[in-house]
Amino acid sequence: MTKFMDALDQRVLVCDGAMGTMLYGKGVFINKSFDALNLTQPDLVAGVHREYVQAGADIIETNTFGANRIKLGSFGLAERLADVNLEGARIARRAAADQAYVAGSIGPLGIRIEPWGKTGLDEAREYFREQGQALVDGGVDLFILETFRDLNEIGAAIDALRAVCDLPIIAQMTTEENGDTLDGTTPERFAPELERRGATILGVNCAVGPAPMLETIERMEAVTKLRLSAQPNAGKPRDVEGRNIYLCSPEYMASYAKRFVLHNVRVVGGCCGTTPEHIRQIKAAVRALAPSAGRDVAVGSPGHPPHAQPAQERPAVTGVDVAGQPSVGRAQKSRLARQMVAGTFVLGVELLPPRGFDAAPMIARARALKARGIDVINIPDGLRAGARLSALSLAVLIEQHAQIETLLHYSCRDRNLLGIQSDLLGAHAMGLRNVLLITGDPGRVGDFPDATAVFDVDSIGLTNVVARLNHGYDVGGQAIGAPTAFHLGVSVNPGASNADEEIRRFDYKVDAGAEFVVTRPVFDLAGFDRLLKRIGHARLPIVAGVLPFENVRNAEFMANEVPGVRVPEALMERMRRADGPAAATAEGISIAREIAAGLRSRVQGIQVSTGSGNVESALAVLDGLR
Repeated sequence: MTKFMDALDQRVLVCDGAMGTMLYGKGVFINKSFDALNLTQPDLVAGVHREYVQAGADIIETNTFGANRIKLGSFGLAERLADVNLEGARIARRAAADQAYVAGSIGPLGIRIEPWGKTGLDEAREYFREQGQALVDGGVDLFILETFRDLNEIGAAIDALRAVCDLPIIAQMTTEENGDTLDGTTPERFAPELERRGATILGVNCAVGPAPMLETIERMEAVTKLRLSAQPNAGKPRDVEGRNIYLCSPEYMASYAKRFVLHNVRVVGGCCGTTPEHIRQIKAAVRALAPSAGRDVAVGSPGHPPHAQPAQERPAVTGVDVAGQPSVGRAQKSRLARQMVAGTFVLGVELLPPRGFDAAPMIARARALKARGIDVINIPDGLRAGARLSALSLAVLIEQHAQIETLLHYSCRDRNLLGIQSDLLGAHAMGLRNVLLITGDPGRVGDFPDATAVFDVDSIGLTNVVARLNHGYDVGGQAIGAPTAFHLGVSVNPGASNADEEIRRFDYKVDAGAEFVVTRPVFDLAGFDRLLKRIGHARLPIVAGVLPFENVRNAEFMANEVPGVRVPEALMERMRRADGPAAATAEGISIAREIAAGLRSRVQGIQVSTGSGNVESALAVLDGLR
């Protein structure tokens, strides 16, 4: 066969359609690993390939979209990675014969990578490298990176493949109907960046149908000279008797294929819902359309859509660094920030969001704490199930009515990146400045035991989100106007079961822009000293958490049922010896005061948490520390 790139110079190439849709239609349940079918049902996979070849596809994709170590690992198949990919390539090669090119299909890892997740770029590159190497060993002609939402992740994939071979790479992002990726990155940013990273062909696939994808293609054409690819879904799926059915007709898809070609698209096919009949019609529609010879498109040239901005008007984003507007100086962000910059010892008390919407009791407690010399009120984010006032709302009400600063604990749980940005911009607009960024825990108990939790990012990614807002840009690199001025705090756990992993994550947060640290409750000063030695290089102000035991049962709960908390047996024995409820409460306060006094010379602040919200107990612990 003619070399792939030579063929691309001669004609528009048609890619196949949806392997997943076809396998699902043949009775494979969606809770199975479709990639593992390369080993267990190779004839089924080969049959789908042959249907697309017979329909006229010039390119067929291997059945390996999710065949990376992470996704295969969720099915217990990580060690079969090489076999799954090798067989996927070999099955496709046999089905293609000399009639079609074989593209190694690689999708996202299924986890967040830096700067949004804890997986490093180097780790991501290795995951992509091992999959790419197996596909090369299986004999693919090119690669298709598809359905990516994260520019950093697809960049890591390109880097990995370039380290393995020099085969052509089609790099495809997936977008919303407005043309931006699911993380908010515009075509005007991701197209030039993919070109810079070394992709051969740039494109978009999945998520939307032909009409909105055409608008995205037009915007990409205006900012890159590379040839493009387009693989839309066959419209939006509709539920028909319990099955998702895509209702775009083959004729409709074919009509848009011709329009794609007019905008420098040289590879056209389909994604979810696209059948061999769709591909047959697309092939007929583009057969007579030959590409113009080497057409160059100047950035910002006449004729590009009015909403498309030239690439040089937007900041380049690589890794975690964003070239943005000057950020607000730390000491100007909040009173708490000024105290920390000045070296002042700070005192904080935690107040839990109440059930229902009546915030008056919490506001009264906050006023009392301010009168007693407390500097900041810590507001935890959704620690308990049930209908509780949101932490953000309580923080705003306390600052407005009690005139004392709050430290808003903001977690990633049940929030996607776009929702996180909206929450934080709203918080900033209402005057909140101090934030403690945490991953959050899945809700497994409470009044709604069936409630589930969703995590789009973890605290590392969240720290990067806020750092970017502080530079005047959202996660997609779009300017937001004036930069935010969040005083950015992160958490560290002195009792973490895996200390090396805890320090590794802490270092990521520091690199992302953390400005101060709040620890989980400290019960063991010797263990805390070991932590200090490992995080001292960051030179960040540390506010240590302290929690007075309310009774023996509370102490036993902390020691045995709270992950990452270590309570020395000597403290447990002191609580057991306390005679009666009053004595136990007093002993718990006494232990917490001793710990706080021991921490006084080691840290720049103490914050007290009480499970019951007992303000007097918290004040008793802090008495005399100033």
